[in-house]
Amino acid sequence: MNSKFVLVAALFAGAMTTAGVAQTTSPEAPAAPATKPQAPPPQAIPAKIAVIELTEVAAATNEGQKAIADVQKKYEPTKNRLDALKTEIDSLTKQLQSAPATMPDEEKASRARTIDTKQKQFQRDAEDLQTSGNADIQDAINKVEGKLAPVIVKYLQGNGYTMLLDNTGQPQQGGLNLLWGGTDISQAVVDAYNASTPGISAPAPSAPSAARPRPAAPKPAAPKQ
Repeated sequence: MNSKFVLVAALFAGAMTTAGVAQTTSPEAPAAPATKPQAPPPQAIPAKIAVIELTEVAAATNEGQKAIADVQKKYEPTKNRLDALKTEIDSLTKQLQSAPATMPDEEKASRARTIDTKQKQFQRDAEDLQTSGNADIQDAINKVEGKLAPVIVKYLQGNGYTMLLDNTGQPQQGGLNLLWGGTDISQAVVDAYNASTPGISAPAPSAPSAARPRPAAPKPAAPKQ
């Protein structure tokens, strides 16, 4: 601060001593303003976009499939009980339908009420099984999703991707409704995660059952132009 003040005072004193001759001397032309260096134009970085269906990936891994199979095994006794109840309802219904015309109306009405009661019980228990089973399956899949991040990041960095979009779910449920562009890396991440968990094998496939709890059906693949 002091050195700047001394320099300004000296210049001011010099201007005072030359003020008398300034009127008789031709003024010097003003110096051209210094040109500022131009900033380099922004460089366009090409985007490499990856698309993943995260929930479907978690369910498709060996660990995810095993978790789903474990939930189904947990509810196997309930499923078997419902299967037996459905068989009983079908048998009672056939008996009522083939009952002789001589059967009293009161007997027919009593059998019909029994069938109706069992049908309502079956419906309630089947809905409870579906709700509880799907909730447990979703919890199991969420746990696998939480372990996918390091594998996904490693894959993205190793393959030069600059952006990742999650295309899980329908558009009205918060999905991206991706119609064009992007490379689907879902299967590649499944393979990479399975390779990182060699001790977990996928369960043997089993025949699907209508009463067995299962995850929601995956949405159809987004059309690409």
